[in-house]
Amino acid sequence: MTIGRGAIQSDYMHWAKTQQPVRYVLSSSEVPHFRLDRLPLFIADLDLDGASHPRYAPLRQAIADRYGVAAECVVTADGTSMANFLAMAALISPGDEVVFEHPGYEPMLAAAEFLGANVKRIERDAADGFRLDPRKIEAAATERTRLIALTNLHNPSGALTDESDLKAIAGIADDCGARVLVDEVYLDSAVPARPTSALLGPQFVVTNSLTKVYGLSGLRCGWILAEPELAERMWRLNDLFGVNRAHQAETLACFAFAHLDEIFAGTAARLATNRALFNAFIASRDDLICMPAEHGITAFPRWTGGDTERLDALLRSNYDTSVVPGRWFEMPDHFRIGLGGDTALLEKGLDRIGAALDELK
Repeated sequence: MTIGRGAIQSDYMHWAKTQQPVRYVLSSSEVPHFRLDRLPLFIADLDLDGASHPRYAPLRQAIADRYGVAAECVVTADGTSMANFLAMAALISPGDEVVFEHPGYEPMLAAAEFLGANVKRIERDAADGFRLDPRKIEAAATERTRLIALTNLHNPSGALTDESDLKAIAGIADDCGARVLVDEVYLDSAVPARPTSALLGPQFVVTNSLTKVYGLSGLRCGWILAEPELAERMWRLNDLFGVNRAHQAETLACFAFAHLDEIFAGTAARLATNRALFNAFIASRDDLICMPAEHGITAFPRWTGGDTERLDALLRSNYDTSVVPGRWFEMPDHFRIGLGGDTALLEKGLDRIGAALDELK
C-alpha cells in the first residue's frame, strides 16, 4: 500500500466496509455489539427536545470522571478516527514533521499526510514484541518535529507501551517542542488496567471512544483529552467540520457511561479466554510466528508462507472466515486477527484458519 502526500481517502477503511460478510469474522477489531435496550432505558432519557447542545456538558463530565481529568480538557468527536483527525488538524501545519510508528494504523497515517505533514516512520520490531523504543523516536525527531503519533495498545499487534517509555517519549517531545498523540482506543483492554497517558503531562493528547472495548460503535462517541487551551482550539476548529454532535447520541452516550461497568461485565474474562485460545493455536503451528497475546483485542502473527492476501482470499471463499491482510499495515507477510468476539466462534474460526494454512502448504 502506498499513501501519497495529500491523500484524500483511507483505502483500508473502504476495503473494510465493502467486504462480503462472513460467519467467522476474525477481521473485526472490537468486542460484540452491546444492545443498550438490555439496560433500563426509557424514551424520556433521550431528551428529545429537537435542539443541539454545543459542547454538551454532561457528556464531557462523564468522560472526565471516568478518566480522571478536568471537564475542560475533554473535546467530544464522532469516534476515535474523527478525534484523531481533529487533534492532528489542531496540532500540525503543512510541512510539519510527524514521527509515526511502523507498522501503524493506516487512517492515522492517511490523516497526517492529508494535512500536509512530512511523516517519518520509526520501526516497531516484531522480534522485540513490537515494542515502541524511545531511542528510535529520539533518533528520528528533529527541531522540525511537531508531533509524535502512536497507538497504545498498538494497532495491529496489541503491544503495550508502558509508563516509563511514555515518559521518555514525553521528554523527547519537550526537547523538540512537539506533542505526543496517543490513540488509546484499545487501552481499556490492557491487563491489568492502565490509566490514560493524559495524566502524565501536558505533552500528551489522547484519543479514545466507546467503540472497540465497549461494543458501542453505533454511538460514534469519541473524545480527545488535552490541556484546556489546546482543547479550546480543537472545539473552535471543529466548527469547520461537525459543528455540533447529534444530541440523542450524546444522551445515549451519557447513559452508557452511567452503566459502563455493567456494559463491560464479562468482557475481560472473555478476552482472557480468547487470548489463551489464540496462544495455544500459535503454539500448535510451525508456519506462524507471533508474540503471546497478553493485552487487548488484536494480534498480528507472521505467516512463513508469504503474502497473506491469498490466505484471506482462501478463508473468505472456502471457509466463511476473514482476517485482515498485513498489506494494510505495510507488512504483507503478517495478518491481523481479532480476539474480541464470541469464544465459540473464535475457536471455530481458528480451526478454519488452520485448515486454510494446511491447504496452502
